[in-house]
Amino acid sequence: MSETFSLITTFQPDLCVKLEQYRIIDIEGADAEKYLQGQLTCDVTKLAEGEQTLTCHCDPRGKMSALFRLFRQSATKFVAIMPVDLLPEALVQLKKYAVFSKVTFTETGDAIYGTTSGEIFAKFHENVTACRISTEPTRYLLWGNLTLETTGKGSDWDLLDIQQGIPLLYKANQFELIPQATNLQQLDQAISFTKGCYIGQETVARAKYRGANKRALFTLVGNVQGEITLPEVSSSVEMQIEQNWKSTGTILAVQQYQGQLWVQVVMNKEVEAESVFRLGNVMLSIAPLPYSLEEK
Repeated sequence: MSETFSLITTFQPDLCVKLEQYRIIDIEGADAEKYLQGQLTCDVTKLAEGEQTLTCHCDPRGKMSALFRLFRQSATKFVAIMPVDLLPEALVQLKKYAVFSKVTFTETGDAIYGTTSGEIFAKFHENVTACRISTEPTRYLLWGNLTLETTGKGSDWDLLDIQQGIPLLYKANQFELIPQATNLQQLDQAISFTKGCYIGQETVARAKYRGANKRALFTLVGNVQGEITLPEVSSSVEMQIEQNWKSTGTILAVQQYQGQLWVQVVMNKEVEAESVFRLGNVMLSIAPLPYSLEEK
């Protein structure tokens, strides 16, 4: 990524923030693995104890009702690190058929912290539940009965997601996007195409094997003067076409940092890398993603 971009880790290399925008959902029981396997896009059976992955829960049309990190704590216990903004609807959808299985869903009051500091992770992870996120730089999540000294805000963690091409899903876009429109097929173990049936699987498979998905997630960035009113999630950006401007895309998330505006947006995946965009008076260009959009 170009040095002209204000990467948050350049200014805060040992970031530690309290993630009040997330909640911990304990999912446990003798049927927890089997139940989640038939609900989520990831292959739950291949998630080892102590590992996490991005995953999502879809409706029968293949549209995402939830996008979250799933952590396997034991053979019969999982933890969903769920955005508050998707609750309670996401949880209602996820446990809709749980009455037929030996599985429980419990929203806890655990504090959640995110950090890029390996020292903090090493110091605390033996006393609380924690996991490693394999990004560049590496990130860590810790939750439980703990209090850490913070060096930033929860929104800084969201900015890291934007800069690392990790999609954010909020209520305004709930039930609107298929997983591949947000590049989930390129991240972690978020989507399995070999695990068998789950809710929305037909749409997800069709998007891969029949080229049904025409959209992808992009990161846009531009310089701003002073504080501005941020655009609403689910609104659009404008793209320059010759001398004209055309509304396009669906905004997933937006953050302002160090004199720059960062926008996460889903657009036509064939858009040219040199295309010019704008939001109001802010001119935006496409920032490189840390992964390829070519299908694996």
